[in-house]
Amino acid sequence: MLSLLCGATIFADEAETNSTVSAGFFFDHFKLTLEDGERTEAAGPFYYFDQREDENTIAFPPFFSNYKNDIVESSEYDILYPLLTYEHYNDEWRWQFFQLIAFAGGRQPDDFKTHQFTLFPFYFQQRSLDTNLNYTAVVPFYGRLQNRLFRDKIFFVMFPIYGQSQKKDIVTDNYFYPFVHVRNGIGLHGWQVWPVVGREHKDVTSDTNGFGDVSLNPGHDSSFLFWPFWLKNNAGIGTEDPENFCASIPFFAKLRSPLRNTTSVFWPFFTWVDERGKKYHEWEGPWPFVIFARGEGKTTSRVWPIFSQSHNATQESDSYIWPLYRYKHFHSDPFDQKRTSILFYLFANVAEKNTETGAHKGWQSLWPIYFWHREFNGNERLQIFA
Repeated sequence: MLSLLCGATIFADEAETNSTVSAGFFFDHFKLTLEDGERTEAAGPFYYFDQREDENTIAFPPFFSNYKNDIVESSEYDILYPLLTYEHYNDEWRWQFFQLIAFAGGRQPDDFKTHQFTLFPFYFQQRSLDTNLNYTAVVPFYGRLQNRLFRDKIFFVMFPIYGQSQKKDIVTDNYFYPFVHVRNGIGLHGWQVWPVVGREHKDVTSDTNGFGDVSLNPGHDSSFLFWPFWLKNNAGIGTEDPENFCASIPFFAKLRSPLRNTTSVFWPFFTWVDERGKKYHEWEGPWPFVIFARGEGKTTSRVWPIFSQSHNATQESDSYIWPLYRYKHFHSDPFDQKRTSILFYLFANVAEKNTETGAHKGWQSLWPIYFWHREFNGNERLQIFA
C-alpha cells in the first residue's frame, strides 16, 4: 500500500529478475530497455539524466539541457528553449537567440572555413578566405545570399521592388514581389502578373548521373486567369500517368488521368473519385464529415463524429463517437501493430508483433494511474502513478 501511495517502478527481465522500487515522480532510476544505458528522473518532469554507451543528456526542463556524444564530437546546449541554443558537430557550430540573432561557422566542401552572422530578418553576413563565398544582405535595401532561405542564390535591390532567386537551374526575377515574376530554366519559361494572368511551360528533360543512368524530368503546362477563378495545369507530361487539371474555385474542380479521375462541386465539400490505379470509387459530401468508398483497394464508411470504419489490404481504422473510442490496425508481414485509445490518451493500448518469430512488445497507460511498457526482449516496466 505504501508503494502505491508513493509511486512504484518495477523492472523485470525474463533471464534475470531485478526489481527496484522507487519514489514515483520524486526519484526514479532504471536501466534502458532498447539499448545499454541508464536513466534517472527526479522531481517529476523537472530533472533527468540519460546515459548511454557513447552519449548522455542532462536536463532541468524547461530551463536547461545538455546533450553530448563524444564519438561523433557532437554537443548541444538549450537554455529556456527555444530562447538560447548552441549546437556543435565536428567543425560546424551554431548558436542562436530566439532565432533572431545567430552566429555560425564550419567548413565548406572545398575545405574553406566560413563564419555567418544573422540578425533576422534584417541583416545576413558570411565571411570566408574564399571571397567567392562572401555575401552581405541588408534587408530590404540591397544584398546577396548563398544557400540561405531555401535558395541557392538570392539578390535583391529595395525588396520587394526587385529580387532574383536561383534554385538549381531555375532563375526567377521578381518585380513588386509576389505580384510580377519571370522564370527561366532548362526547358522552362514562365511569367505572371498575379492575380490577373500567368503562364508557365516546361519541356520534358532528362538528367544523367555519375553512373550513366538517365532519369526523366516530366514537363508541365500551367496557366491561370483571375486566380483562383480559372486554373489549368497539365502535369506529368512525358510520363505514363499525365494529369490534366482545371478548376474554378470554389465552383468546380476536375482532374483526369489514366489512373485517376476526380470531380468536385463547391470544392472541397462534394467530390467523386474514380481511383482506377488503386481500384476503388469514393464519394465525399460534405467532406470531411461524410465519406463512402467501395472497391478492392479501399472500403470506408464515415459519418463523423458518429462513426467511421475504413480498411484496405494492410490497414484498418475505426472510431465511434470520436474521440470516445478509436482503433487502428496495421499489418504488413512481418510487422503487425494494433492501437486502441479512449478519449485520446486517457486510456491507450499499443501492441506490436513480429509475425515470423512471434516476438511481441507494447505499452498501456491509464493516465495518470499507471504506465506499463514491454520490449521484444521481454523487459517490462510498470510505473504507478504515471
